[in-house]
Amino acid sequence: MPADPRAVLSRPAPAPDATVSYGDHPDQLADLRRPAGPGPARPLVVVVHGGFWRAEYDRRHTGPLAAALAGLGHPVAQLEYRRTGQPGGGWPNTLTDVLAGLAELPRLAAAALPGQVAPGAPVLVGHSAGGHLALYAAASTPAAVAGVLALAPVADLAEAYRLDLDSGAVAALLGGGPAEFPDRYAAADPRALVPLRQPCVVVHGSLDRQVPVAMSREFVAAGRAAGSDVRLVELPGCEHFGLIDPESAAWPYVAAALRSLHKDH
Repeated sequence: MPADPRAVLSRPAPAPDATVSYGDHPDQLADLRRPAGPGPARPLVVVVHGGFWRAEYDRRHTGPLAAALAGLGHPVAQLEYRRTGQPGGGWPNTLTDVLAGLAELPRLAAAALPGQVAPGAPVLVGHSAGGHLALYAAASTPAAVAGVLALAPVADLAEAYRLDLDSGAVAALLGGGPAEFPDRYAAADPRALVPLRQPCVVVHGSLDRQVPVAMSREFVAAGRAAGSDVRLVELPGCEHFGLIDPESAAWPYVAAALRSLHKDH
């Protein structure tokens, strides 16, 4: 297990096999990775990175995660999107970029990785703020998402605003608080969008200091009460970054959770 949990954020990863654009903006792109082995075509896995939606964090820090998922036999796309602190980032473009990417990536990935991407909607793997975006996308465009693996997701934007997670990250994303922009919170907050129509697994560490595990407990409880096919895997002794680190003790649980979302597992 790495001594510094944040080491994964800067750990080198193999270069992607291809990069595709889903729009005209320089950040409307995705890195693609071929699945290891000669197996049959499998559904695309789209990784949505975290970083509290801020410009200083991009898809590259999920390189080790994406490479490990490809090593398990999945075709993988690392989705980039516009973020707060850069022109065009924040409401609504951060969210609509993810929807636009999901609309195009199955076609783009199938063309770039011939014979390796099965037809159909992808499974989303989102971490932290990327977990929020994955849950938002699943609720907003249910036909475009086959399932969600949410890793320590910011699953309640109103509560994250109240807790001032990452010093104003939610206000930077949505322009202010729930009292100022109730319509934005109603449209973007996963807690307000239950039930989901796809299966969802939420994985969260009990020692997470960036996103409290209570947020996932409450999101899953609300989803189950509303009829969602959602379950929580709570990992004792795990912090925030171990969930995206293939060298961590959390990795077997993350891999198993993803496997449970695939109909071909």
